[in-house]
Amino acid sequence: MARRSRVIGDFKLRRTLRNIHQTMDNQLRPAMQKSADQILETMRELIPRDTGAAAEALEAFVARSGLDAQVGIRGKKNNRKFFYLKFIEYGTKGYTGGKRAGNRNRRDTVKTDGTHWFGKHPDIPARPAHPWLRPAIQVNREVVLANIAGAINETLQRAANNA
Repeated sequence: MARRSRVIGDFKLRRTLRNIHQTMDNQLRPAMQKSADQILETMRELIPRDTGAAAEALEAFVARSGLDAQVGIRGKKNNRKFFYLKFIEYGTKGYTGGKRAGNRNRRDTVKTDGTHWFGKHPDIPARPAHPWLRPAIQVNREVVLANIAGAINETLQRAANNA
């Protein structure tokens, strides 16, 4: 569920900033980290809580060059553990167990996982969406863009003065 930043889209600019990062310390990484932490805090405020484990699993990661940031659930283990967050974010449509497509009747078979009995065909209600991922990014979008644009301008200006 980690979201990649798409703020810097120009490949020539990315290459220039990566080269500057190799020769001198740039201001992009601290600005990107500050922005990622701001989005992370907003996500933690907006995410629906039952136990709070999913909110604690959210992370912000910024690459060494400062050109890439990921905010959200990171890692295979956490993605498997918190797979249900996409159902909370987007909601579900529900399931009526007794009918197939075209309103045809479904064959009666036992539905069980070995320990729990679900009946012949369980009716699963639709769940409404509780978005938290996209609103957290949209709320902070203008501030993040301003922070990163300022850091890019400052880095390029410092590089031009040193050259």
